[in-house]
Amino acid sequence: MTTTTRSSRRPLALAAVALGSGLVLALGAPLAASAHVHVDPGAAAAGATETLTFSFAHGCDDSPTTALAIDIPEGVANATPVVQGGWTITRELGTDGVPTRVVFTADTPVESGLKASVAMDVLFAESAADSELAFPVTQTCAVGETAWTQVAEDDQDPEDLDAPAPVVTVGAVADTDADGGHHDDGVDAAADDETAVAASTDSADPVARWLAAGGLVAGIAALVVVLVRGRRRA
Repeated sequence: MTTTTRSSRRPLALAAVALGSGLVLALGAPLAASAHVHVDPGAAAAGATETLTFSFAHGCDDSPTTALAIDIPEGVANATPVVQGGWTITRELGTDGVPTRVVFTADTPVESGLKASVAMDVLFAESAADSELAFPVTQTCAVGETAWTQVAEDDQDPEDLDAPAPVVTVGAVADTDADGGHHDDGVDAAADDETAVAASTDSADPVARWLAAGGLVAGIAALVVVLVRGRRRA
């Protein structure tokens, strides 16, 4: 009786381990993919102003966020932080009066797991046309900090970076008429760029979902195999 009981429990234990491993992969992949500071939109037209929103939903190893410091790259002609509740804003200005760094300090630390965002109006210089501009972000927390400053090389996948900087793709110079208004084709070009970048950004989510689904299926398959073998031995 003792031998039979032990042999019947072993398949169940193995099944539990297999299923647990699948669940860990299923839950862990989406969480890892979301641990970034995102910028929206991810595309803009040169010579035009775009409101960029920087968002996050995590702290530093679960420590609450106290501040976000955003470095303004070359190719930006001006940056105007958007005043909003919950944040105190300070700026470091260059000799031309254009901000080189904007710091958003939280009035109350933002707990990890809560989504928060800050924004600024950014004028992209015409010289930045057809390029990618990285906006390095330093996330300061109650304990520790994370520098989201890594930029992918030409032959490197941004998804392989541990702490990638938010990047905006700058398109062609926006067309303007004599009154300074934008032509429809310029607006359409910017919209097309936004759609392309959005599709690229969203591609990370299907990958995470496929990994999650694969882990869950593997766990279930292992459970079925172990149960079938247990029945045959019985």
